[in-house]
Amino acid sequence: MKKISNILSTLLLIVVVILACIFFVPRLFGIQTMAVLSGSMEPHFHVGSLVFVKDAEITDFEKDDIVTFKIGNGDTVVTHRVTQVTKKGLKTKGDANHSEDGGLVTSANLVGKAFSFSIPVLGYLAVYMSSQTGIILLIGAIILVFVLSYIGSLFDKKEKGAN
Repeated sequence: MKKISNILSTLLLIVVVILACIFFVPRLFGIQTMAVLSGSMEPHFHVGSLVFVKDAEITDFEKDDIVTFKIGNGDTVVTHRVTQVTKKGLKTKGDANHSEDGGLVTSANLVGKAFSFSIPVLGYLAVYMSSQTGIILLIGAIILVFVLSYIGSLFDKKEKGAN
């Protein structure tokens, strides 16, 4: 039972550390993680992928860079490719879309510059982990690591006491 407890707690701890590194460590460097929720950037970014976005200024962009920006009332965030840099802002288009986006990206709605790579499927996990249920599960997983470690140490003490 001690071995099973140690293996489970170690595996769970490894998963929690890896996820923390993917989701939280980039924030220390000013990089946001965002989930791809539509197919507008297929095949470059697949639906459900995790995209990394760094702070940038409008002047940092060139044609073909990937920009993340807010639309509408600011609740919706979009990641599309820059098709043209103008004096008024950036014209954009999703790779899978047939036409350019209607508005311009300006300093007012700019979120940042997306890195050209993504991690498939982890976007779904990011969305889930930001929900109340996801946060509860993450806290539960951390508590479970401590409980399994404690159980392992109890068995270790019993074995030492039996010798």
